[in-house]
Order: sequence, then structure tokens, then C-alpha cells
Amino acid sequence: MGPLKGIKVIEMAGIGPGPFAGMLLADMGAEVISVERRTDPHKRRLPDCSRRGKKSISLNLKNEEGIKTLLQLVDKADVLFEGFRPGVMERLGIGPDVCLARNPKLVFGRMTGWGQTGPLAKAAGHDINYIALTGALYAMGRKNENPVPPLNLVGDYGGGGMFLVMGILAAVIEAKASGKGQVVDAAMTDGSAVLMAMFNSLHAMGMWSPKRASNLLDSAAHFYDTYETKDGKYVSIGSIEPQFYALLMEKAGLDKETFGFQMNQKEWPNMKEKLVTIFKAKTRDEWCEIMEGTDVCFAPVLDFLEAQKHPHNVARQTYIEVDGMMQPAPAPRFSRTESEVQYGARAAGEDTEEVLREWGIS
Repeated sequence: MGPLKGIKVIEMAGIGPGPFAGMLLADMGAEVISVERRTDPHKRRLPDCSRRGKKSISLNLKNEEGIKTLLQLVDKADVLFEGFRPGVMERLGIGPDVCLARNPKLVFGRMTGWGQTGPLAKAAGHDINYIALTGALYAMGRKNENPVPPLNLVGDYGGGGMFLVMGILAAVIEAKASGKGQVVDAAMTDGSAVLMAMFNSLHAMGMWSPKRASNLLDSAAHFYDTYETKDGKYVSIGSIEPQFYALLMEKAGLDKETFGFQMNQKEWPNMKEKLVTIFKAKTRDEWCEIMEGTDVCFAPVLDFLEAQKHPHNVARQTYIEVDGMMQPAPAPRFSRTESEVQYGARAAGEDTEEVLREWGIS
């Protein structure tokens, strides 16, 4: 069982980064109870890996008995987290003041886009809006093209769910020492701003321009980009360091006269144009045969189904099958208290009676 064995977590069911955070905690061994506000009448088990490893109960939170039952669960929990708009939990009568009064050691996690305070706190939004506000979205995309949303990985999951989990774990550790819980305000705007820390630093050093696609890591450099191959697929190159760049020149057959001055930014567009032609001369598999596993800093660009079958991912069991569905395995890895998927997704409300019985609630 994982390193969080014995930690009891109440997840107020929602979408996006909240369930993702609950999945990470469950993978690491926490007992995560997802509180659904309505029971699926057909009790369907959806193929949703963010529901894995959790038990699901259904409570009517507009009913006095439902609130009473939830507060009884709070009495026995280490963590409760929610992803509603600011004020919703308070209006239901289960806000942090009420919960911490009953259980002073409780960690109360709050996952929002804009945060609990600020002029935008109560406005609607999505991942794309939150990362737009922090400069992260503007930095992504090709020259003279619109910024490109990086799926919803940077706001929802990187700047949201991961920071919520980090905050919860830090607060749990502190509570073990102090005997006091606290509120964790995890905002995607805050988290995605922290993810941009390196670029703030590079700008202060005069090494990064706010202008999109004009820097080392944002598709301007010919040695740090993706290239289409003969068969319409893609490869990625990240040959930043001189020794890796020298190997790229060797493996790709690049002439020193054209490509010898790696950091001459004025020549980057010309060198990239030539590399486009060179990489289109061979298929992705042919380039893999030449470069994969070398210090060129190379990898084929795979879709997520191809990724499941790549030999490196297969060898490390990066993807596993749960209830007939292939999905990412728990991460990170622990040498002694190994994480695992305890079971697959449960139907909404499927475990209500079992959980209440196990938690000593009639």
C-alpha cells in the first residue's frame, strides 16, 4: 500500500482538477471517499480513470440529514477538499469554519480557478482563461499565429490539481506536528504563475523575451522543435547543449558551414527551414533508427495510444490496464511503500452504505 495509507480524505465530487487530485491521493494509498450530490439511477461505472481507487457515496446536501451525515464524516477525516465557487460550501453549512470547529486537525482544500479572493473570484472561467491571465498561454504558439491552448494541462492539472495535492500534503504533515488543521487555497492562476517562474528569471537576466516564438524553448530555435517526417508523422529535437548539438549535426548530416554557429539567432529561421527539408526526407521510424537512444535528445512524437505501446513505456509499465481500460500508472514511484490502483471507477453512490458502516455512522 502507498505512503498515504491511513489518511482519510473526503472529496466533494466535481470535474477536472478536483477528481484528478483525488486520484493522485488514492493512488498513493489514501482512503478517498467521493461525495456525490446525486446518485446515478443506473449506477453505471464510467470508464473514468480519475474515479479510480475511490469509494463513492451519495448525499443530499440540500437536506439537513445529508449535511449532518457529511459532518459526521468530517469528524473522522484528515482532509476534505472541494472545487466549488467561493461561498458555496459556506451556504450549505459545511464551510471551513464549521468543519474546523468540529475537527481542529482537518485540512480543508479549496480548488478554484481565480482563488478564494480577488476581483475575479466569483466569476466563471476555464483553464484557458486562468493561464491567459498569468502569461502562460501567451507564451505558447507559433510566430505570427494565435496562442495555442496546451490542452488543459497547465491550468487544471499542472497549476491546479498538482498544487492542491502539494498543499494538502504539506498541511497534513504540519497538522501532525501542531495538531491544527488549516485551509489550502489552491488557485489555478497562482499555480500556473509559479510554473512560469523560470521564464520570469530568464527575462530578468536578459535571456527571455515576452514575444512569443522568439526564444530558446518556444519554437524559435531550430534545435528545439518538432519536425514533420516523410510519412506525415513527427519527431522532437532538444539538442541544446553543444555536445548534443554536435551529435545532431553528425546524425542528421548537417554541414558546418550552415549549421556550425548554433547560437546565432539571426540564422535560426534559415537553419530551421533547411532542417524542415532534411527531416521530411525520411520516415519517423527511419529517424528513430538513427537517433533514438542517443544523446541527440530525440524522441518520436507519439499520440497517446501509440505511447502506450512504446518499448520504454512498456518496460517501465507506465501504462496499466484497469477494468479493461488502459490508463497511466500511478506516479511517482516509491521504493518501499509502492503506490497502486486499488480498484477501478465506482458508480455514483455505489458505496454509500459500506462507507457509512465502516466509518461508524448509522
